[in-house]
Amino acid sequence: EGIVNFVDEILEDKKIRNKQKDFALNLFNGVVNNLETIDKEIISHLNQGGMDDIGSVEKSILRLAVYEILFEALDKPIVINEAIKLSKKLASDNAPKFVNGVLDKINKA
Repeated sequence: EGIVNFVDEILEDKKIRNKQKDFALNLFNGVVNNLETIDKEIISHLNQGGMDDIGSVEKSILRLAVYEILFEALDKPIVINEAIKLSKKLASDNAPKFVNGVLDKINKA
């Protein structure tokens, strides 16, 4: 319940409403409800290390993209491209290459 209120507050604060809010909530709930499957998929395509070795921003970007790849009827190259753009904007310098590599492997699996 607390996390739902928190998410609603963030969306309201950012003026995200109606269809955009529904879309955002669908993605958020999809990731949360399928987290174990998503994380297993990510881990199975890492060259080394595990989820604890991935930065929190990169992890969030990967989880969202993997959810979209596995569970949504979206164009996979667009999902991957958007994840790369997010990682360029929000994450470390090495993140775009890392995110692209993991998502490319998942997409080809």
